[in-house]
Amino acid sequence: MKKTTYLFLFALSTIWFSCSDPNKEAKVAEIISTVKATHAPDKRIALWEITFENGLLKGETNLPDALKELVGQMEANGIPYQNQVNILPDKELGDKTLALVTISVANIRSQPKHSAELATQALLGTPLNVLKQEGSWYLVQTPEGYISWVDAAGIALKSTEEMAAWTEAEKLVYTEMLGVLFSKPDLTQLPVSDLTAGNMLKHLGEEGNFYLVELPDGRKGYVSQDETLPYVSWLASRELSDENLIATAKRMMGVPYLWGGTSPKGVDCSGFTKTVFFLNGMIIPRDASQQVNEGQEVDTTKNWENLEVGDLLFFGVPAAEDKPERVVHVGMWIGDQSFIHSRGRVRISSFDPNDENYDEYELNRYLRTKRIRHSTGDKLWKVNSLIH
Repeated sequence: MKKTTYLFLFALSTIWFSCSDPNKEAKVAEIISTVKATHAPDKRIALWEITFENGLLKGETNLPDALKELVGQMEANGIPYQNQVNILPDKELGDKTLALVTISVANIRSQPKHSAELATQALLGTPLNVLKQEGSWYLVQTPEGYISWVDAAGIALKSTEEMAAWTEAEKLVYTEMLGVLFSKPDLTQLPVSDLTAGNMLKHLGEEGNFYLVELPDGRKGYVSQDETLPYVSWLASRELSDENLIATAKRMMGVPYLWGGTSPKGVDCSGFTKTVFFLNGMIIPRDASQQVNEGQEVDTTKNWENLEVGDLLFFGVPAAEDKPERVVHVGMWIGDQSFIHSRGRVRISSFDPNDENYDEYELNRYLRTKRIRHSTGDKLWKVNSLIH
């Protein structure tokens, strides 16, 4: 018996030390890093938090194919392991792995607490992928891929079947920049919710000059027919024309700067360009450092004659021998040597020294201009992908 026990302990210790071999752990760390560089180079839109220690592969990811590639490479290198990686969505969510935003603008934060940095926002009716829960917060992924935390009070969890029912229902889109959903078909009645441009509402009926609508959490109210369009009509009317882009952008003049903001209530620089394009039918990446990677480059030399309305101008710090280029700001060209952007507030700036809006500060940190409105790609979508 003693000999059998000894042999068992010897075999166990051999496995233990083999698994905790620093060389093997270094090799696995290299594989993890390589797979991350391929599948999850941007942590804002992909979750890849995986470690390997003492033979245990631990952590979490929302990329099952990338995890499959990782363990395949480990097996090919003869590295034994126990796979304890949690693949999101978390199983504890059950069938509620989808959600709809239920308030005019949901704040989505970098950590599961109200004091955390505002990462982005999502409008009422926006579908979200739900990854996991922590207390009263949910880790969600927005249609443009952003992964951050939202308070449970701002969303309604949905199963696949429930989301399909919402998708198939007749909907309206709110078209004014700001407004109110009323408890009765009367502008003097109490509000059910505030509204903002791009909010999507389930159409239930009509009463006088009002539509009866339902929010994703079941609340009902009345909205003026003059301030909405049927979703199908709204979608058909979306066009990235010069006139539409300029008109939408100028309707947001004076809107305050808000770090993480992507709505007419408040926007940061990239949230402004994202909102302008969304309200005209295109979903583009969230941040300036992501937007700069899309479309066709049309200028790097301040030759403004190359630019067209809707082109995105990027500003920041040029690349140096020891540092890459750093994009920190973005604006949209509106012609006549002028662009519109959110800095302090939504404003128009000019590169014409004789113009009252001349902006020497932005001129001095100009980097390049990209054209995205005629482009396609896996990070550029039409708005109908929100519904279908």
